[in-house]
Amino acid sequence: MTWLVTGGAGYIGSHVARALMDDGHAVVVLDDLSSGRRGFVPSGAVLEEGTLLDTAFLAEVFGRYDLAGVIHLAGFKYAGVSVEWPLHTYFQNVSGTANLLAAMEAASVRSIVFSSSAAVYGNAAAEFVTEGTPTTPESPYGESKLIGEWLIADQARATGLRHTSLRYFNVVGSGSLEVLDTSPHNLFPLVFRALREGSIPKVFGTTYPTPDGSCVRDYVHVSDVAAAHVAAARRLQEGAELEAVYNLGSGSGVSVREIMAEMAAATGIPFSPQVCPARPGDPARIVASGELARRDIGWEPRYSLREMISSAWAAAEADAAATL
Repeated sequence: MTWLVTGGAGYIGSHVARALMDDGHAVVVLDDLSSGRRGFVPSGAVLEEGTLLDTAFLAEVFGRYDLAGVIHLAGFKYAGVSVEWPLHTYFQNVSGTANLLAAMEAASVRSIVFSSSAAVYGNAAAEFVTEGTPTTPESPYGESKLIGEWLIADQARATGLRHTSLRYFNVVGSGSLEVLDTSPHNLFPLVFRALREGSIPKVFGTTYPTPDGSCVRDYVHVSDVAAAHVAAARRLQEGAELEAVYNLGSGSGVSVREIMAEMAAATGIPFSPQVCPARPGDPARIVASGELARRDIGWEPRYSLREMISSAWAAAEADAAATL
């Protein structure tokens, strides 16, 4: 069966496309390449280059393929920048999702797995964030993801669309030397860039009420996130009734200082991070429970922190070497 992966030329989307193909599915990637890379699209997948805002293009794509379903990852993903570009964020993430759902309905494609985000929770105060934790997004990006969930759930009530949304936390690592996190805002790329440039990585805040004073976050390997998308797609294809949302989290947190120590060990570049003042709004701890995903789709995080860092560093080094 063929699955459409929107945003399949991006860091997470390309891992999802690879995992689908490894599971025996044909894959069509839809991506406008605004942040993804053509080279990230796995060999054997078909690339349809275009935007979800182009309804005629969507109709053409859905008319060309017999699709079992859609895994929807395309969107504008920079939470901080979304505060400055709210309309752009809403057009890309909300209008794009609405257009996609309309194209699916017109083509009688009945299953969708939506790439949501932990950003829907905002700065949650719970010890463990569960699917029942109140959603209080603090950026247009987080709001747009929550609206995307609502759109899909409303369409499901109206049409019987089979669906689920996956809210994942800090996605890191790499499952292939050919694919890496290219975000200019995420922790791992920022640290790697600093190390390659000979500067000192920064820790923001060391007086939080955590074991070592730095923020604690939940990190999940990108290959585990991709596996969850494929498992959810498979269950929908089998006709299973899934929950509307699932968290993808490890259930255990890692502090920024612990990350820095592991970075030094994994890269072989010793350093002591520069301590900077805490940033306003940064919560001390955000750790997710992934129990529902374990129960319903058999998902289990498989990678250690060292493996996450080592795989990410290897991909970053391979990419740097390729650009020389």
